[in-house]
Amino acid sequence: MTNVKNNKASEEQMAYAGVLNAGMWLGLAILVITFFVYISGVLPSFVPIDDLPKYWTMRVHDYNVALNAPTGWRWAALVGKGDYLNFVGIAMLSGLTILCYIVILPILFRKKDTAYVVLAIVEVLVLSLAASGLLKVGGH
Repeated sequence: MTNVKNNKASEEQMAYAGVLNAGMWLGLAILVITFFVYISGVLPSFVPIDDLPKYWTMRVHDYNVALNAPTGWRWAALVGKGDYLNFVGIAMLSGLTILCYIVILPILFRKKDTAYVVLAIVEVLVLSLAASGLLKVGGH
């Protein structure tokens, strides 16, 4: 995708990088803000900060059982809790690659770069399916 003669980034590379850069800074800002909301106690926490040390050594399954903690996308129902509000930035950053591929699709279509169009569409579909939580694999 790079132009070998003059080593300039292609239009789709620049678009991808631009969205990734803006999204990274936005995600970082959200993480910093939500962390300060959490530690300030402005919002109540699902797990009080003072209680955290007794859960640090637990396995994830044991932690989930002990606290009846949500798994998968069920965390979104607790976004009003300070500790779960932090997940908003994490989820946003996790979905950033999907957005980047969606942004470059029109460029790839315009260039009639069929192979990359197919790859980008498949990438969006696979990442979206993985993020959806519809596939259940592993021990969680």
